[in-house]
Amino acid sequence: MASERSPAALTGYRVIELASERCALAGKLLADMGAEVIVVEPPGGCHTRSWEPFADDVSELENSLHWWHYNTSKKSVIVDLDTDIGADTFRSLVNTADVVIEAEPLGRLDALGLDWNQFGETEDELIWTSITHHGRDGTDPPATDLTLLAEGGPVWSCGYDDHQLPPVRGGGNQAFHTACHYAVPAILVALMWRETSGKGQLVDISMLGAANATTEFATLWWLNAEREVGRQTGRHAHIRPTEWTQIRCADGRWFNTGVPPRNKREFAALRTWVEELGLVEECSPYEILKLGDNYERIGLFELDADPLAGEVFQAGRDVIEFLGQRLSAYELFVGLQERGMACGIVYSPEEMMQDPHFVERGFPVDIFYEDRGTSFTHPGAPYRFGRTPWRAKRAPLLGEHQTLIEELSD
Repeated sequence: MASERSPAALTGYRVIELASERCALAGKLLADMGAEVIVVEPPGGCHTRSWEPFADDVSELENSLHWWHYNTSKKSVIVDLDTDIGADTFRSLVNTADVVIEAEPLGRLDALGLDWNQFGETEDELIWTSITHHGRDGTDPPATDLTLLAEGGPVWSCGYDDHQLPPVRGGGNQAFHTACHYAVPAILVALMWRETSGKGQLVDISMLGAANATTEFATLWWLNAEREVGRQTGRHAHIRPTEWTQIRCADGRWFNTGVPPRNKREFAALRTWVEELGLVEECSPYEILKLGDNYERIGLFELDADPLAGEVFQAGRDVIEFLGQRLSAYELFVGLQERGMACGIVYSPEEMMQDPHFVERGFPVDIFYEDRGTSFTHPGAPYRFGRTPWRAKRAPLLGEHQTLIEELSD
């Protein structure tokens, strides 16, 4: 494993990020991987510094938990782009950078003489990442995370079996996150290409396109067959209803059973578990489940053609529900995972952070805030590097690194 003194994966790269909720996650991911990410804030600070919830429930400039989360490991400088001095300062910053990330309304930077194609020789090596509504060659109407999810399509696929209820939006800035998750690997690939070509390039991200690309096959069903998928509780939206997958376990917790066993090994593993628990006599679907030994694999599209295969498939689902009535959600989760079957407990955010697997991997990370003399728990990285460690530091105070501006004139 990497030592704490090892350089991080992106050590040595400088990223200039124009503060915006639309691109904040992209900068955070790069910063936590070791890049020097300088977030450029307007006078008075980025407006997201005023977003709730607040530490200690006190609405103050440096207390926004939203800011704390999305800006770990970054540096903060204040630059007024609308002044000649500020514009010159921004140009100087960009001239020292490998990457620029911005999500400004189309035309704003161009009007200030600060857009991608206005940096002369710097443009040749610079990787400029622009995150906008339709992309730079489209229109850029006002949008929020909710309107992007609605217009892009994911909301249509999210909700409950009862279609008299309205769709359910994804929480947690999913549209912005999705665009940022496309932006980051694109930036990394562009950096790799620059290693051999010596050239930078424009990375043009459409938030609407990114949202639409996450609709699974909803868009494809419509484009290819003009069929609309229907929302389903805890399941993939589909053109026709599929089997209910959520159950309530013995401890009252909700559980998503996912896809039941579909091959000989999985049927045998589930049947053996029932035997080990001494529940054969109580388990009415057990005898049908045994017939799973006769099937190498039961495909979902074969269920209508082979009625017996359909019964065996349903028996697998029934046995899982039977076990859920006798086991806690976590016992059922671990047991099914050990036997190679996808499933999941319906967690609240705080429960997820306490999951033993996440804790063992070190996903909850305590970050020290020296100005407060204490640490706060943050979500960590979903990945591990063997030689280039992931590290996160607290988000910057407003203008905390203003000396970087002064160094430009030295």
